[in-house]
Order: sequence, then structure tokens, then C-alpha cells
Amino acid sequence: MESANPFKDELIATARQIARPGFGILAADESTGTIGNRFTKINVENNEENRRAYREILFTSPGIEDHISGVIMFEETLGHATKDGKNFVELLTEKGIVPGIKVDAGVVKIAGTNEETATQGLDKLGARCAAFYAKGCRFAKWRAVLKIDMTNHCPSEVAIRENAHGLARYAAICQENGLVPIVEPEVLVDGTHTIQESAKCSERVF
Repeated sequence: MESANPFKDELIATARQIARPGFGILAADESTGTIGNRFTKINVENNEENRRAYREILFTSPGIEDHISGVIMFEETLGHATKDGKNFVELLTEKGIVPGIKVDAGVVKIAGTNEETATQGLDKLGARCAAFYAKGCRFAKWRAVLKIDMTNHCPSEVAIRENAHGLARYAAICQENGLVPIVEPEVLVDGTHTIQESAKCSERVF
């Protein structure tokens, strides 16, 4: 059955543009807290202007368009511009770089598990994706996190299923609104497990 999604051709073209051989995606979607931790280490105040200036340095790096095919941005960044007044989304688009956006709302603990988490943000995601598309974004990121703890049998089946469901719903909603979804369950490497145990857990998740 032929897809009824009016964005079908655009989604395919966007995915191909992002996945060009020899190019990568720049993750510039640090939250205000995360970027604050980085700024603290170099004695830089965590304010909006410094966050804007930092990202301007990244996005205006000479030759960035020769290596980067897409940039994931934090929502605040969509309204930012260079010191000369060029909106970041427009700047990236003119360089042939696809603007992307982080759409999840962080993680919460799953009751009844050993501190495992599920990702929030499905409520009103359709409206948010439509608004991001209108602002020039063409792909999205959703962070789904699973941990390895061999002693406590993590990742558990509950956590895997919960995160798989969230990723599936996020992906469908994104495509309905013109955004290519990055579907990336993140299996954390932290812990005392071996590389073989890590591989086994990752294969279960993927």
C-alpha cells in the first residue's frame, strides 16, 4: 500500500542528505545544565549570550560544510543568530547542512525496576514537531537510555519494551510532521561488565 504521508519524498531526500558517505552529524544539543558544566571547567559564565556565542563558533567554523551533514540543536538555539544577525537555522541551511532538533523531555525512573529509565516527551509532540518544521528543522533526536548491570539483570525486558515503544511513537509522530527521526537506543558503556557482556546486552536491545 502506497504511503499517504505527504512528506514521504522529502523525508527520503533529507535522510539521504544526512547519511552522505564521509559526513557526520554534529550534536550541539547540550541542555543548559550540561553546557554549564562544560563552561565551568573553563571559567565561562553559563548565560544565553555565551551559549549563543559558543554555538556560533561551531556553526561558522571554516569548511564545516565539507564534513558535517546535519546539526542537532537545543530548542533555545533555534532563535539564536550570529553576531551579524544571520539566524542559525538559515546559516546551516545555506551551507547545505540539515538543521535538527532534540525533542525529548529527559528521562524518568521506571517504577519497579533497578533505577532504569524511560524517556518523556510524547505529550503534544506532534504540535512541537510541526512548529520545529516551520522553523526549518528537518530531523530530530530522541535519547532513549538503557544501562548494563549484570548483577541486577539490566537492561530488563520492561526497560527495553518501554523504550522501544517510546522510540516507535516518537518516530511515527516525527514522520507525520516532516522530520526524519534518529532512532538510537543508547546502551551505556558505564559499569564493570566485560566487552562480551556489553555486546550481548546491546544485541538484545537492537
